[in-house]
Amino acid sequence: MTDAGFDFDLFVIGGGSGGVRAARIAALHGAQVALAEEYRYGGTCVIRVCVPKKLLVYASHFSDLFEDAAGFGWTVGETSFDWGEMIAHKDKEIARLDDIYRTNLEKAGVNLFKTRAVIEGPHTIRLVEEDRTIRAKTILIAVGAAPVIDTDLPGHEHVITSNEAFHLEKLPESIVIAGAGYIAVEFAGIFNALGVDTTVIYRRGNILRGFDEDLRCHLRDEMVKKGVKFVFDDLFRHITKTDDGKLCGHTAVGHDLIADQIMFAIGRRPNTENLGLETVGIETDRYSAIPVSPDSQTNCDHIYAVGDVTNRANLTPVAIREGHAFADSLFGNNPRTVDHSLIPTAVFSQPELGTVGLTEAQAREAYPNLDIYKTSFRAMKHAFPGRDERMLMKILVNADTDKVLGVHLAGEGAGEMIQAIGIAVGMGATKADFDRTIAVHPTAAEELVTMRVPAERIRAPDHPDNMLDVGLTPRA
Repeated sequence: MTDAGFDFDLFVIGGGSGGVRAARIAALHGAQVALAEEYRYGGTCVIRVCVPKKLLVYASHFSDLFEDAAGFGWTVGETSFDWGEMIAHKDKEIARLDDIYRTNLEKAGVNLFKTRAVIEGPHTIRLVEEDRTIRAKTILIAVGAAPVIDTDLPGHEHVITSNEAFHLEKLPESIVIAGAGYIAVEFAGIFNALGVDTTVIYRRGNILRGFDEDLRCHLRDEMVKKGVKFVFDDLFRHITKTDDGKLCGHTAVGHDLIADQIMFAIGRRPNTENLGLETVGIETDRYSAIPVSPDSQTNCDHIYAVGDVTNRANLTPVAIREGHAFADSLFGNNPRTVDHSLIPTAVFSQPELGTVGLTEAQAREAYPNLDIYKTSFRAMKHAFPGRDERMLMKILVNADTDKVLGVHLAGEGAGEMIQAIGIAVGMGATKADFDRTIAVHPTAAEELVTMRVPAERIRAPDHPDNMLDVGLTPRA
């Protein structure tokens, strides 16, 4: 039963992962809930990035598998890839997931509106297509983010983003990807493995800014081995069409990068434009994100925000956790917030990455004494057919407490491994806990519990170990 004067206890704007979870959990707690979504349910992850991208990653792996099969005694005949058929299968799966999300919301009792919604007051939402207003005691903004294109760049109208990449009519023969984050390196791996001549251009000197440096360098080198080309410390100045219909990206350094497609993966911007935030005094930051408190509340008492629109940790599982915590706190009598300090994550690059905890640079800044365990090796699966691909495993340890501060992996299965490792690191596991865990043999993951000697020991100048010859790296 809603309070007098309100149509709903909660109105959610946006049907992505965070909004869907918040709406469903709030409804299951007994709240009267409505949700407005103008497109499809599932948001960026399900519709436009994570799920369809992972399906394409799976498809792209087969080129290596067919090649490696001979090393294991198989004879593989002529192979071919049908882009159109793959995209059709992808679309069918996205439609299935959209239906599941909608069905689960309806089963929970959430009222659904297929329309754009904008804020007109602290408790008022306008349903644009229906041209009417609804009043809700609480409003939750969960509208996500969209790919950035530099509209000041001459020729920007010729480029695509990850949104359009999933709907290309045919697989290009060549592509240049601007950017070096998750989406850029993942799509570079996909296109390259599907036989597309692939180049990545980035304004800085290495990929995946913010990740551990060893992980960044390892992935870059492995991608180069696989045929991806990189242009660093450069960016596009303008883009033109050639006489034969190709695109030419003219760069600041003076390169002319010609390709069938140019894709921008230079970041994402929160979808806060024309949302009506100014009507309630909500100001966005310089990234267009909505600042919120730890419990996801904006500076307007009855309006909250979760997910990428807040630009805290732009990952689908984080948005889901934020939406769940919000619903439990307001409608489930279980106040709680989300800890953003320790988030395991994977990059479905080729090879795959998994990471949790501090990078080496962060650990060096925060702790005076560190033990760094690191190994690089060729996995059995790759060694047998003779593939030149190496795995990297790295563990950062606080030498004073033996606590594991970070784990960084590169290689097949890294994403699966880091999920379980994230549990251990989140529980405060020590290196001794890793060491006394019996190895699962033969696996690549057993290296995580068999590294005994640090590759590097870092100690403060006054540490007792400096009196011993143990291969220390003194801290400057």
